[in-house]
Amino acid sequence: MKSERFERGSQKINELMEGGDQGVIKGLGKIAPDLAKYVLEFIFGDLYSRAGLELKTKQMLTITILATLGNAKPQLAYHINCALNIGITRQEIIDIMTHLAGYAGFPAALNATATAKEVFTERDQKGLNN
Repeated sequence: MKSERFERGSQKINELMEGGDQGVIKGLGKIAPDLAKYVLEFIFGDLYSRAGLELKTKQMLTITILATLGNAKPQLAYHINCALNIGITRQEIIDIMTHLAGYAGFPAALNATATAKEVFTERDQKGLNN
């Protein structure tokens, strides 16, 4: 039986990325089912679902944090896609990366911008203009 947190997390991740819950389950379910559960329950069921910040703000913060880490390229690309899916513009994403340079350094900003460029190119090839 799936918990209320799991269901809430599945709903929230699907707001960001169609079929996002199934992507987590498929990607982690066989090798690390508990980790998949924690991602859906804690990250999306608790953090992303809690009151306070708007979804757009949470997504912009997530991009900033992942870019600052500098070692989370797959997660950064995923969340850039999510951001675009909920109406954050490409220019806003680039503005985040530019602002990041002053606080996390140019290497972090440049690497994050390169990841954004890859995401933009992939979306353009798929005909996704946002």
